[in-house]
Amino acid sequence: MASQIIREWLGINSFAPATQTKLLELLGKLNQENVNSLTILVMGKGGVGKSSTVNSLIGERAVSISPFQSEGTRAVMVSRSRAGFTLNIIDTPGLIEGGYINDMALNNIKSFLLNKTIDVLLYVDRLDAYRVDNLDREVVKAITDTFGKGIWNRALVVLTHAQLSPPDGLPYDEFVSKRSESLLKAVRLGAGLRKQEVQGSTIPVVLVENSGRCNKNEKDEKVLPNGTAWIPHVVQTITEVILGGSKSIFVDQKLIEGPNPNARGKILIPVILALQYFFVIKPIERRIRTDIARESRPSWEMRDTASRKY
Repeated sequence: MASQIIREWLGINSFAPATQTKLLELLGKLNQENVNSLTILVMGKGGVGKSSTVNSLIGERAVSISPFQSEGTRAVMVSRSRAGFTLNIIDTPGLIEGGYINDMALNNIKSFLLNKTIDVLLYVDRLDAYRVDNLDREVVKAITDTFGKGIWNRALVVLTHAQLSPPDGLPYDEFVSKRSESLLKAVRLGAGLRKQEVQGSTIPVVLVENSGRCNKNEKDEKVLPNGTAWIPHVVQTITEVILGGSKSIFVDQKLIEGPNPNARGKILIPVILALQYFFVIKPIERRIRTDIARESRPSWEMRDTASRKY
C-alpha cells in the first residue's frame, strides 16, 4: 500500500485572521502536551455533510462532493502538515443503504483503518433532521460493535446545516438543545452506554454550517445564528477531548474481528464440566447407592440361606 501523501496545510490561510490565530494557538497547545499529530475519523449516515465538514476544517476542497452521485463505499484520508503538526481527517461513506447498515461500506472502512490510531470520532448528523429513529441507533451500534464503547469517550456529535430558523418560533438555543438531547439519547441507546461509561458523562455537541451562506462577524469569521465562530469552536472542542485523559483507539485485527466466540466457549468448558459433575453426576451416584442399600434381597436367596443353617 502506498504511503499517505502529507501536504503543507495551505488551506488554513483561507480562514479569517482571527480564526487562523485561534487554530494555531490550539495546535500549539497540543504540541505542548507532546501531541504532534491528530487523526480524526468522520462517520455517520449518507447526505449529512461529512465530506463538506472535512473540506471546511481543512480550508480547501480536499474531498470531492457531488449531490447527484452516490458516496461510494471507500474511505479517504486527507493529511496536512503545519509547523510540525500533522492533521489527518478520514472521510467515510454513509453507513445506511436501502434502510439497512451497508456491510460492504463498513467492511471497507474497517480494512482502511487497520493499524491506524483514531484520536477523535466526529459523528455527523444534520441539525435540521428533526426526527430520530431506529436507523440512528443502528448506525451507532455498528460503530460501537466495530470500535468498542471506548470510542465514545473520544467522540463529538457534529450537527451540520446549523444556519437555520427553528420551526414553531422556538428560540435557536432551545431548538439546538432539544435536537442534541434526542440524538444523544439515540447514541446512548445504540451504544448501550450508561452515563458513567462516558467520560465527563456526556458527549460534546458542536454545530457546523458548511454552505457559503454562513453569516460572518466583524472579524470575517463564519458564525452561527447564536454568534459562535464555529470553526475555532469545533477545533477547541476536539482539543478538549484529546486532552481529556481517555485513550486513543488503535485499530488492530483483534479489534476489527471482535472477540472470538469459540475462544469464549473454550474458557467456559471447565466451568460447565464442574457444574455437571457436582450438580448432575454426583446426585445421580448418591441416588444409585441409596437405592442399592434399600433394595431387599429376593425370596429365593432367603430360602437358600435358611436351608444352609440346618
